[in-house]
Amino acid sequence: MKALVTENSLPRLAATKLLSRFTPRAYVGPTSPMQLREIPDPTLPAPDWAVARTQLCGLCGSDYKQVFMNGSLDNPMTGYISWPQVLGHEVVGVIDEIGAGVTQRKLGERVVLNPWLSCAPRGLPPCQWCQRGDLAQCLNFGKGVAAPGIHSGNSATATGGFAPRVPAHESQWIPIPDDVSDEAATLADPFSVSLHAIRRTPPTPGGVAAVYGCGTLGLLAIAILRTLYPDVRVLAIARYPHQKQLAQKLGAEGALPHRPTRGIIEEIGARTESPLVTPWRGLPVLNGGVDVVYDTVSSPETFEVGVRVVRSRASIVALGVEPPRRFEWTPLYFKEISIVGSNGFGIEEINGRRQHAMEWYFELIRTRGFDATTILTHRFALSDYREAFMTCYQQGEHGSVKVLFDDFGGVTR
Repeated sequence: MKALVTENSLPRLAATKLLSRFTPRAYVGPTSPMQLREIPDPTLPAPDWAVARTQLCGLCGSDYKQVFMNGSLDNPMTGYISWPQVLGHEVVGVIDEIGAGVTQRKLGERVVLNPWLSCAPRGLPPCQWCQRGDLAQCLNFGKGVAAPGIHSGNSATATGGFAPRVPAHESQWIPIPDDVSDEAATLADPFSVSLHAIRRTPPTPGGVAAVYGCGTLGLLAIAILRTLYPDVRVLAIARYPHQKQLAQKLGAEGALPHRPTRGIIEEIGARTESPLVTPWRGLPVLNGGVDVVYDTVSSPETFEVGVRVVRSRASIVALGVEPPRRFEWTPLYFKEISIVGSNGFGIEEINGRRQHAMEWYFELIRTRGFDATTILTHRFALSDYREAFMTCYQQGEHGSVKVLFDDFGGVTR
């Protein structure tokens, strides 16, 4: 089968980085570490694995940040992955091969991928985190029957959805209810990421929450807050006009432009009736502010604004993956602010009930009318991957949010 394969090639990395100074298309050009090529069909590393035929696969921000080389070589997470990779973990598929030990799945079943390569997929007894259902905190991402990898797509064994067929442990394939469309199901993974962040640090009842960044995770966070916490005011910070419109459509009270940053602080100060305190130089800080910031960007700029707009003893929840740099964090200790990391998802609790985050997604669709499919903006065949990635790169120009691959047959170079 033909798949988008990423190699850990220093010559390709160096050449692409150099050429990208002249054109961003170099990231998906002839020198790119990612190329469309023929690979063998998936093999099952254990009898309780199954293969699904890919129907749709979303391009996650972490996928295209890797393709666009938006990271650092000393990132500790590089110690948890293996090569070569077939990226893509937002997979909707149909089971078309099952191992002899599979008991939970059946041929022809529509499924969505829970990508975490935790203990069960690796054939290991559950570690302390997996016992709790915190699959993204598994202690065994480098052990067992699968090559090192945190989730499907960054393990050489567990190839991802930028291919016609995807292998995974039977517990990773979650059935899609008959009345949920494939299109809606493609959002199960990013929905779960945002749900986990919100459930880990819920908003104050009747309070004010800010969502920083209105890409896929931010827009889904707005929709979740509006559904689960209707008494909470939601302020959004958006980079592009189309994101602002979607944020307001999904329930944000207001969507503020991401620059100038001083304007964000002043506007949030006005909306929360919090006085501004002006330092000798630099940005002001609020004497008061919002109760929580869900930072889906997590850059030095967003952190610097975040610590200035939250009230004392509030929280900033970081679920973005931008490279770290310095920011002025004095308000962090002065206001006794908590910065909370949020990674992935697993078994989540709502109103005393526990189930997998993706099952919560399907339940909210069916019982509460949850619908965020308006953020599905573009679809491409895998053969048009260069245009798909450039559509992600030029979000403002194309008005893109969630981009999908939807055609995996007849792939040519």
